[in-house]
Order: sequence, then structure tokens, then C-alpha cells
Amino acid sequence: MNPNVPPTLLIGCAAGFSGDRTDAAGPVVDTLIARLASGPAGQRAFLIFETLAERTLALAQLRRRDNPEAGYEPLLDPMLRPVLARCLAHGIRIVSNFGAANPRAAARHIARMARELGAGAPRIAVVEGDDLSGPEHRALLDEALGARMQGLRVVSANAYIGAEPIAAALDAGAQIVVCGRVADPSLTVGPAMSHFGWRCDDWDRLGRATMAGHLLECGAQVCGGYFADPGYKDVPGLEAVGFPIAEIDADGRCTIGKADGTGGLVSEATVKEQLLYEVHDPAAYLTPDVVADISEAEVNALDGADRVALSGVRGHARPDRYKVNVCHEGGWLAEGEISYAGPGAEARARLAAEVLRKRLEGLSLRVDLIGALSIFGDDAGRALADTPDAGLRDVRLRVAASHTERAQAERLAREVMALYTCGPAGGGGVRTALTPRLNTLSCLLPREAIPVRFELIPQEQLA
Repeated sequence: MNPNVPPTLLIGCAAGFSGDRTDAAGPVVDTLIARLASGPAGQRAFLIFETLAERTLALAQLRRRDNPEAGYEPLLDPMLRPVLARCLAHGIRIVSNFGAANPRAAARHIARMARELGAGAPRIAVVEGDDLSGPEHRALLDEALGARMQGLRVVSANAYIGAEPIAAALDAGAQIVVCGRVADPSLTVGPAMSHFGWRCDDWDRLGRATMAGHLLECGAQVCGGYFADPGYKDVPGLEAVGFPIAEIDADGRCTIGKADGTGGLVSEATVKEQLLYEVHDPAAYLTPDVVADISEAEVNALDGADRVALSGVRGHARPDRYKVNVCHEGGWLAEGEISYAGPGAEARARLAAEVLRKRLEGLSLRVDLIGALSIFGDDAGRALADTPDAGLRDVRLRVAASHTERAQAERLAREVMALYTCGPAGGGGVRTALTPRLNTLSCLLPREAIPVRFELIPQEQLA
């Protein structure tokens, strides 16, 4: 091997969303440690956690409003604590967006965790610049969104920033990088940029690393989780489905596998499904780092189980604007459910829905007959005109409505409860809920309007 070319980079993923399994990291870290021990000198490994979605950030901001030390991934402790000491001991660096709305508080929590584990004082960096929720950014959002911003009570506003500050933090010696809203694939691109020394305009390599990150970002999805469909796409050991590990070479090409000793599978089919997941244009997958082009990509299974190579990816110049999501208060969502069983169950559920429609004038109801008609129904209730199936003996009625005024939304819960004795016959198991609703707007903002940065947090600030 040319000593000037770094060995392949190992990147394992231990979470695909906030709320993912908290036991995923252990097998991934075990596998990374084993491969580092048997691999070439100079090989490095990273562990990434992808824990954000559009609504996740808004919920994190609401938690931070209540507690200035909150607002980061609520499962940070059970996700990271079991593997933190081993990662630090074996030189496995950690990159994640579990900082959410409060990366600095997350960094302090990780530092406390390390001290409690006797793992020393890790060098922790935070990446900032994505959060546009403050009043100082309102004019920028008003200009981009115009009249749509009028009267909105903004909960969160975040730009999807890229890999450069992650790479810079790693170059500065960070062992752990805590981000807010960076684009999902950037969690992989940043380590690759740092490890291989790629330029920020090395489009083909960045495009390849981006698609490696895209395969990793949803966790177990590429290992058969979201793929499984019994009798059509069978997946072994789904209860212990593994999480993915990518091997990335100096040109950005990758091989996808999974943690040793875990269930699931990595095949050409699972990789192809994930490769196309949420990609609107295979020739132009837009990210803040690069426009990736998979129109000529090839997916090939390698010798041995659960190893698939991706090649043929190209990259083009990155967009000159960042995507920004603005979440705002959207009134109240009221929901109510009641069950009907026995002969005529569906007819009685339909009658109950009609009673609610007439009683709740002024509210636009969504009606689902769970067990008869829910997934294929629509908000306008058109499918409810179908003839009831007299053979159905177990139907649960769900009704929902949203309104800007809480008092109006609360009417639904009261009326569903009243169905107990106001009919139809035999209703039971009432459940109701009232939830604040969040709505989302999106826009594009010039990159130069959103300065991004990293900071290696001094140890005294982590105490």
C-alpha cells in the first residue's frame, strides 16, 4: 500500500432517527474494534448517530424553552453510555446530530458521562450556525418567505448545513463532534473529508461519500428493517436486526455491511431500496455538500454474506443555497377513538361517525374505521360512502380534527366520550387526546447569509 494513501475508513451507524433502538451501538462498536485490530496500520473508525427529523427539532426547541439545559436527544444517555468508554479507548471517534436544539448542553452531558465512566476528558466540539430560530434571524426568514410568515409563532428554524465544519472539528483533534441540523449524509462526508484530506470541491469523491452516508443514515433500514415483507422479501432474525457499517476508500467508493453476529441482511436489493429512498432525482440528489448523481451507479454483492459494493456515483457542484425548515405553532389536534364489536359493528361505527359530524359543526373531521377503512380513507371521508361489510365484527372508530382554538378542538373529546350512552349501541374503550400541532414551511437561503462554525469546547466549560 502506498504509505501516502490512508487506508479505508470504517463508519458504523447506531441510530437512524430519534427514538431508534438504544442497544444498536454495542454490536457496531464490537465489530469496529475487531476490524481495527485486524486491519492495516492507520485505519480509522467512526461511529455516527443520526437522530433528527423536521419535527424533532421543533420538539427539542420546546423542551429547551422549559429547561435551558434540555433540547438535545432525549435518548442520548442510553444510546451512548454503553459504548462511550470503549470508543474512546479504541480511538473510535463519534459524530452525531444529537445536539438538536442545544449542542452545547449535549456536549456537557457527554463530558459528565465520560467522567462517571472513568473515561477521562474527551475533546468535544460543537458545530453551530444551523439554528435560525432567534429574533436576529427573523428579517432573513421574512424576506425569504414573505407573506407566509405573517402572524406565525415560530418554534424552530434550521438550515441544513454540510460537512465542512465537521471535518474542520476533526482536523482540530475532536474525538466527539456534536451537531444540530446538519444534512444526514454529512455525518459521513465530514469524517471522510478529514481522513482522506479531500477538498470541499472534490465533487466526485464527495458525491460518492454522500451516497455512502445516505445508505447509513437510516440505520437498520439498509440491513433489512424497512425492507422486510414476509413471503415476498424475507429477512432473517429481524428481532435482532443489525445496523450498518461502511468501508470507504480514498476515492469515496464504499462497501456496505452490518455488525457481526446480528440479524437482518445486506443485499443488492436492500442497498438499491435505500439508495433510492427519498431521492427525488437520481441524477441530482441535492445536499449542502454536493449534488450527487447515481444515474450510472452500480450495486454488486461481494464474496461472503452481507457485503455490497456501490460504485459509479458522480458528483456535481453543490447548491449555492441552504434548505431551511421553519416549524411554527399550528393550533391543536384533537383525536378520539371508540370500538364497536359483534354483528353490525361497522354499521354502528359509521353511524357514530355521522352523529359526530352533525354534532361537531364547524370542525372538519377526519374519520377512520380501523379494521375496515383507515389507510385507504381520505380526509374528506369520500371512501366512507362504500357499503359496510356486514361480516366485520371488530371495528375501531377514530375521528380527528384540528383547530386554531383549543376550546373548539376540545369539543371533539367531549362528544366522543358522550357516545358511551348517547349511542349507537355497544361502544367502548374510549381514548381521547389533545396535542399542540406543529406546521412546517421551507425556503432556500444564500449560503453566505448563514455562517457555520465549530468550536472545540474548553474543558473548564465542560465541567
